[in-house]
Amino acid sequence: MPGMSLMEPQIRIEDAPDNKPVLAILTIDDDIQIFRGNRLNFADLISTGEKLGFLSYVVTVKHLNLNRRHVVGYTYQAKSDSWVKAYFPRPHVIYNRIPLREDERLPRVRSKLKAIAKRPDTLLFNRRFFNKWSLFQWLKQSKATRGFVPETRKLTAQPVLTSLLKRHSLLYLKPIRGKAGVGIMSVKVQPERNLPYKLQIQEEKGSRTYRCSTLHRLWERVDKQSKAIGEPYIAQQGIALASHNDRPFDLRALVQKNGAGRWELTGIGARVAGSKSITTHVPRGGYIEDPEKVLISVFGQDKARRVMMKVKSTTLLLARQIERSSKGRLGEMSMDLGIDESGEIWFFEANSKPMKFDEPHIRQKSLEQIYHYSQYLYQTSLQTKGGSAQ
Repeated sequence: MPGMSLMEPQIRIEDAPDNKPVLAILTIDDDIQIFRGNRLNFADLISTGEKLGFLSYVVTVKHLNLNRRHVVGYTYQAKSDSWVKAYFPRPHVIYNRIPLREDERLPRVRSKLKAIAKRPDTLLFNRRFFNKWSLFQWLKQSKATRGFVPETRKLTAQPVLTSLLKRHSLLYLKPIRGKAGVGIMSVKVQPERNLPYKLQIQEEKGSRTYRCSTLHRLWERVDKQSKAIGEPYIAQQGIALASHNDRPFDLRALVQKNGAGRWELTGIGARVAGSKSITTHVPRGGYIEDPEKVLISVFGQDKARRVMMKVKSTTLLLARQIERSSKGRLGEMSMDLGIDESGEIWFFEANSKPMKFDEPHIRQKSLEQIYHYSQYLYQTSLQTKGGSAQ
C-alpha cells in the first residue's frame, strides 16, 4: 500500500514524452496527509501511465500554478514505497479527482477550476460531482432516456410524500448529494398492519427500522433524519428489483471515453444487497458477483443475454445524454442500474468520480482508458490550434 512519506530533496522532471500529453491528477492539499484522495488509486494510475509512455503526477489545487512552466507535484516510487515531491511540467490534461463534494465547493477550489476552464492549453475533464436531482432532470429531457428514470420528486414537505405513496407502495428517499448510500431511507406501505408505514434508515452497518401509524408520524421521522444529514432529499419510486439468492441486486457499469473520444463500456459488475442493508453498496454488507451469472440465475440463458445486451446499449445512451445536458467535458462515469422482475432496466444514479472497480479486468482497462482519452484530448487540441503532433 503506498505510504505517505515524502522524500527530499525536491527534484525536477524536465521533459515530457514526445507526442504525449502531461497528465495531472488533481486533488486538494491536506495539512496532515499532504494531499487527499485514494493514494492506491493514484499510484496505480501513475504506474499505468509509465507503462504506456506517459508522464503523470498528483497535483494539489494549492500547487497548480497555471502561469509557470513547472509546478510542484507528487509521484509514487514503488521501490521505496514512498511519495516523491518534485517539479513537473505544467499539465496539458487535468483529471479531476478532488475526493469530496465539500472540498469541491470551497471558494479557492471553485476559483481554480474556473481559471483552468478559461485556458485553451489546459484541458480539464470531470469538473464536478453530479447532483442526483440534476441527473434525473437531464435524463427526462430526452424521449430516448426518460423511460429509464423512476418517478422522482424533491422531498420538500409532507404532501410530496403523501402524493407519491398513493401511487407507489415503496419509496426510496435519498440525499441529493449523497455518497455510498449514506442517509438513504426506504418507506414501505403495508396496509394490512396496525402500523402500516415501515421506515428503514441506512446506517454504517445495517439499518434501523421504525413503524408508524400515520403519515404525519412517518413524516416527522423522515424530516428529523433528513435534517440530521443536513442535505435536501429526493423521493423516488421504489422498483421491485430482481433477486439473486433471495437478495435484490443491481448492476454497476463503468463507461469511459476511449482514444477516439467516444463513450465505451469498460465493464459491468453486479452488486448484491447485504442481509440488513437498504442498498447494494459493498461497505454496507453487499457483495460483488458476476453479472451474467446473476442474470442467468434469474432469467435463464436466453433472456439474460438479451437483458445484458440492452444494459450495454443503455449505458452508452444514458452517458451521452448526461454529458450533453451537463454542458461539461466528461471522460468517465459509473452508473447504478436496476433490473426489475420482468427484466426492464432502471437508472438509479451516476457518479462522475467513480470508485475503483474490484474486478481485475475492469480495473486495468479503466486505468488505461484515462490515458487513451487524454491522448485524444491532446491530439484534438493540437489540430484545433493548427499544429501537428508530429
